[in-house]
Amino acid sequence: MRRLELALALLGIAAAAPVAAAPLDDMARDYVALVLEYGEHEEGYVDAYYGPPEWAEAARASKRSLGRLTTDTAALRARVAAEQATGMDELRRKYLAAQLRALSARIAMKQGLKLDFASEAEELFGVRPVLKPLASYDPVLAKIDKLVPGPGALADRVDAFRKRYEIPSDRLKPVMEAAIAECKARTAKNLPLPDGEKFDLEFVSAKPWSGYNWYKGGYHSLIQINTDLPTYVARAVDLGCHEGYPGHHVYNALLERELVKGRGWTEFAVYPLYSPQSLIAEGSANYGIDLAFPKDEQIAFETKTIYPIAGLNPATAKALVELNRSTRALAGASYTVANDYLAGRLTRDAAKALIQRYELSSPARAEQRMKFIDTYRSYIINYGLGRDLVQAHVESAGKTQAARWQAMTKLLSEPTLPADLRK
Repeated sequence: MRRLELALALLGIAAAAPVAAAPLDDMARDYVALVLEYGEHEEGYVDAYYGPPEWAEAARASKRSLGRLTTDTAALRARVAAEQATGMDELRRKYLAAQLRALSARIAMKQGLKLDFASEAEELFGVRPVLKPLASYDPVLAKIDKLVPGPGALADRVDAFRKRYEIPSDRLKPVMEAAIAECKARTAKNLPLPDGEKFDLEFVSAKPWSGYNWYKGGYHSLIQINTDLPTYVARAVDLGCHEGYPGHHVYNALLERELVKGRGWTEFAVYPLYSPQSLIAEGSANYGIDLAFPKDEQIAFETKTIYPIAGLNPATAKALVELNRSTRALAGASYTVANDYLAGRLTRDAAKALIQRYELSSPARAEQRMKFIDTYRSYIINYGLGRDLVQAHVESAGKTQAARWQAMTKLLSEPTLPADLRK
């Protein structure tokens, strides 16, 4: 800079004054402060933060009251709405507007606002789920009944069939390492990963989820696998893709590389869990499984590599794949159950029984699902509905894998919102 100033002086040209921060940069800084300070009121709200440490320290030292956060969030929403922008800046402005809408709703909920399930999902995640009557899923159960014939309740039969494919606990670590390595290799062939990206793998217990990615910044994640319940063999690839490649780890790393470091957009250095960003994150992570392993490539890899490491017999592996594909059509049933349970129309035991029936799970897995609903409420829509929206968006780009990977890369690298997936 001093050389430039000297050169300009020699030429008789005055050095330019420092460029003032763009309005959206100021709004982004204010947004990050609001998210961090509200996060001090609700544990787990801030899922990831890797911005300036002093910002987090300031939020801890002098968090605003909920009433003040309400007022200040409303004021920032008005500023963002009034800002004129084009191109990528307009995508940025819309992203800030959507995230701030969700923040407003979450603060209001913390202060006692009660929303029905669909309205809560719409306010927090930017989409309104369609809640179908449970009877509409009975034809799916009838189809699955033919896949797993025999006496007894269908959920018990499915559970007994799946138990054949539980990974022994002493083999879970090498199985997960092999699955994640393959997910990474397939992703790296189609998507330029940041230099130096990495993850740590950890096995935990007493969690309401089966897997979690904690993004640390610097292209580094901690991937945790919950061992409360045995892991099915097909879940190894699912978790490897969902939590790692091209799922959460890649999504966060690309946002950091392209937007935080590439454009200086500090708002992407913080990830509020209850926001539209979560629908993109969970939807892309779930669809990423099929993108990385199209058609029958997952079962081919599992049969060749995963089953031998796990010490399992792949004799009926194809039947397991067909069963897992068929159960996807049941995803919306849990929304209907959660809607009635959270509204008080179902007792917890009744809701758990319906989850067991419509998710075809054991009592233990149904209990884990109920713990998830108790903790995260309408967040559950992000997995099934999010996956469907991402799949439709990415596959509209073309029938070739190259076209779909290109669309996926763009989706993961830009300020994509749920509304953008419907275009």
